[in-house]
Amino acid sequence: MPELDIIIGGRAFQVSCQPGEEHFLRAAAAMLDSEAQPLVAAMGRLPEARLLLMSGLMLADKAAAIEDENRQLKLKLAEIEGRPTPEREKMEVPVIPPQVVETLAELAARAEALADRVEEGA
Repeated sequence: MPELDIIIGGRAFQVSCQPGEEHFLRAAAAMLDSEAQPLVAAMGRLPEARLLLMSGLMLADKAAAIEDENRQLKLKLAEIEGRPTPEREKMEVPVIPPQVVETLAELAARAEALADRVEEGA
C-alpha cells in the first residue's frame, strides 16, 4: 500500500492509500490544506485535532452548499422537463418559380453581352 507524506496547515502527516489512488489523496489533502491555511494564519498554532476538525467542518459546509445548489438545480431541471413541449412553429418557405430563374439567367446573359459591347467600344 503506497504511503504519502501530505501537509495540512503546515503539519506533515503520513497516510496510506490504495495503489493508483495517490492523486485522489493528494487532491483531497490539498483541499483540506486550503481550508487549514487561513485558520493557521488567523489563529496561529492550533492543536492538531482542532485544526483538522475545523478544516473538515469548513469543507463539509462547502460540500453541503454545493449539494443544496445541486438539489435546487435538479428541481428546476425537472420542472423545465415537465413542461409541455411547445408546438412547433410552422414556417412557409417561398419557392421561386422556374420561370423567374430562367428570366434572371436571360437577364444576366444580356447584361454580359452589353458589358462585352461596351468593352469593345472602349
